Amino acid sequence: MAQNCIGKIRSYYARLSEKEKKIANYILDNPEKIIHSTINELAEDLNVADATVFRFCKRIGFKGYQAMKIALASEIIKPIQQIHEEISEHDTVKTVTEKVFKSNVQTLDNTLQILNEPSIQKAVDLLRNAKRVEFYGTGGSAVIAMDAFHKFVRTGIKAFSFIDSHFQLMSASQLSETDIAVVISHSGTNKDTLNILKTAKANGAKTLSITGYPKSPIAQIADVALFTSSEETEYRSEALSSRIAQLSLIDALYVNMMILNKETANRSLDKIRSAISDTRM
Repeated sequence: MAQNCIGKIRSYYARLSEKEKKIANYILDNPEKIIHSTINELAEDLNVADATVFRFCKRIGFKGYQAMKIALASEIIKPIQQIHEEISEHDTVKTVTEKVFKSNVQTLDNTLQILNEPSIQKAVDLLRNAKRVEFYGTGGSAVIAMDAFHKFVRTGIKAFSFIDSHFQLMSASQLSETDIAVVISHSGTNKDTLNILKTAKANGAKTLSITGYPKSPIAQIADVALFTSSEETEYRSEALSSRIAQLSLIDALYVNMMILNKETANRSLDKIRSAISDTRM
């Protein structure tokens, strides 16, 4: 898959240091100039060290400056219409709808670009070996957690989720080393969710976080962290647009589990279908 340089810079932007944001702004403002500049020339223009530019390139997922330039060049050779453009109050209903859909597509693409394959594998391994899986989230993330439960209950694994944060905390206190707590929080700083994560971890449970910020407390504490990427617009917060990526990440984990536990999952699905069929009779 071709690496999207501009998309990566935008998706990482909120998490960059001040020096890194300086480099990011320069690249976004002068993409044509960058593809004809050496790393030394860019560093000199910004009054930073060559090593700082190199670390920036690594930070956004490239092997180095040259790899970033190649990706950037492939984007600006032909005109690019930014699909994540701001919605205007003068837009028609059709235009607003198109922009929302395109924004969601961009969120998914940005998230896919920053996904770390070893982390996905670790997450799948933890889920596969768990006797009990609990999904936690507060506010908007509680809806995502319930959706995860709705999917994972079909895999044959004992899956649970609660809307109320007090019930979540009580449940987390009963987990053990054979269980896994999946904690969902876009900001990664929600105090209730953080407390739930710490409680689960104190009881020996394995922990997996899904968040938008690698340096957040929840990402730092969890055994495995998966990250989403989204951008804020005037009418949709970053947290709101990230939900489509969170749901897709959970879908990916669910499908992996269904494949790995095919026989158990099929038996579980048969029981669910039978129970639902009985209620309709």
